[in-house]
Amino acid sequence: MTADAMDKTHTPQPPASLECPLCGARGGQWWHQRKQRDYWFCEHCQLVFVHSDHQLSAAAEKAEYDRHQNEVYDPGYRRFLARPWQAVCDRVPAGSRGLDFGCGPGPALATMLEEAGYSVSLYDLFYHPDQAALASRYAFICMTEVIEHLANPARALADLWGLLQEGGWLVIQTQRVRDREAFARWRYVDDPTHIAFYSEATFAWLAEHLGAREWTIADRDVVVLRK
Repeated sequence: MTADAMDKTHTPQPPASLECPLCGARGGQWWHQRKQRDYWFCEHCQLVFVHSDHQLSAAAEKAEYDRHQNEVYDPGYRRFLARPWQAVCDRVPAGSRGLDFGCGPGPALATMLEEAGYSVSLYDLFYHPDQAALASRYAFICMTEVIEHLANPARALADLWGLLQEGGWLVIQTQRVRDREAFARWRYVDDPTHIAFYSEATFAWLAEHLGAREWTIADRDVVVLRK
């Protein structure tokens, strides 16, 4: 069924409490439904997001992550992470200190960067909840397949931006929204832990909101912002 056809059969009113988790705009345009879960479009920052009523509990979310088998030395996983790794290596001198935010149980990217001469701290809400890592300053911060899981990206991104040194880089890896019809066919939406979806326009809004001195799409699913 196309997105246009779905519009005619399922066009719910926004919940009274609907608020964009990135820019805070109230309300939103209904965008899509998948497996009884509605997705909303923010007309201000163009984020597509899931209302809190349709988000998993923390226990259910962790159970989903526990099913992942991302091994630190798995060649396929390392090839996947080569794009954010390259984004760091192209911009940040070896020896610099960084943070792998949302590193998961197997911090492969941090290991790869340390092998290249960087010092990397770890933080993950479920697997590496080290609050000390969130009290330092960094030359770079990596979020690989993390930002789409955040229920409150506004707060998380503001906090992480505050941890960056002047001239530091925020490296984000996530698949981007193309358009509504592509979204209706997108397998990325099937993951129940994916609750926020970013387009190029959303990252342009984010860069301006954060006051980034520059930002660019470094690779097909990697965006970098410089403080």
